[in-house]
Amino acid sequence: MQDKWQDSTSEGQESLNDRRAWGLVESLAKGALQEQRRSRRWGIFFKLLTFCWLFFSVAIIYNATQISDVSLSESAGEHTALVDINGQIGGNDVNADIVVTGLRAAFEDTNTQAVIVRINSPGGSPVQSGYIYDEIRRLRTMHLDKPVYAVISDIGASGGYYIAAAADEIYADKASLVGSIGVISSGFGFVEAMDHLGISRRTYTSGKNKAFLDPFQPVDSQAAGQWQVSLDTIYQQFIDAVKAGRGGRLADNPDIFSGMVWSGQQARELGLVDGLGSASYVAREVVGAEDIVDFTFRLSPLERFARNLGAGVSATLVEALGNGFQLM
Repeated sequence: MQDKWQDSTSEGQESLNDRRAWGLVESLAKGALQEQRRSRRWGIFFKLLTFCWLFFSVAIIYNATQISDVSLSESAGEHTALVDINGQIGGNDVNADIVVTGLRAAFEDTNTQAVIVRINSPGGSPVQSGYIYDEIRRLRTMHLDKPVYAVISDIGASGGYYIAAAADEIYADKASLVGSIGVISSGFGFVEAMDHLGISRRTYTSGKNKAFLDPFQPVDSQAAGQWQVSLDTIYQQFIDAVKAGRGGRLADNPDIFSGMVWSGQQARELGLVDGLGSASYVAREVVGAEDIVDFTFRLSPLERFARNLGAGVSATLVEALGNGFQLM
């Protein structure tokens, strides 16, 4: 009987120890779970705090930029209006809609005596260059008392010069690069390299000419000929625009339309520019209104980010579909 009592006592002790052990494990598990929940709550709190800080920072920068944009177009007296075109036309640097917004504001200001379009561009999109060119000429006819002067700084080539040709007069520095009247479409060919490496190209299209610019396929002579006709058409449009803007001031020299780039001094001899001088020189000596008010429309950082994001997507699509043409 005594042995049975001892066995029963031992079993009870073991059962009590097991309950205590499980209780300890349960307590530790609950503590760990509570700590995990507490950590998760703090993580969410700090993420929300960071998001709010970023949101208010962007809002402050946006409002500050918007106020700055408005103040640029205000003037208490007579002035020369300035609109800058700086960078590649049609890329992230120069957007035709933005340039035109500044041009319209410059012409509509009652204190504007003349408008200077300051150009520092190697060219770019023929479509956007033509849009700005047409808008300058339209605004000139609407505001006959406000002449337009194009001033080329470092470079005014291709699409940059296309725009300049819309002005009443063009000025440049003696060392500026001017001209490059032409159209280019370029790419690469990898057909022989693919044959050498044993790589095959698989392209599926609807329309027999859809992939004629594919660098991994042989050149289609018929499609290439049609493409050249398109380039020649745009080239002639460029020539016609320059002749319409410059008139009889152009020298009788066929090299003017050869795609060559000239120095500012050479450009004056060829009739591509009317004189040598900077924007301040034109405002002071030609216009007679030395005060310059900048009407260049500038996007807020938030708007610029959105446009750059869209431009990046567009550039990816262009690369996927094939190279386009540019006035460069």
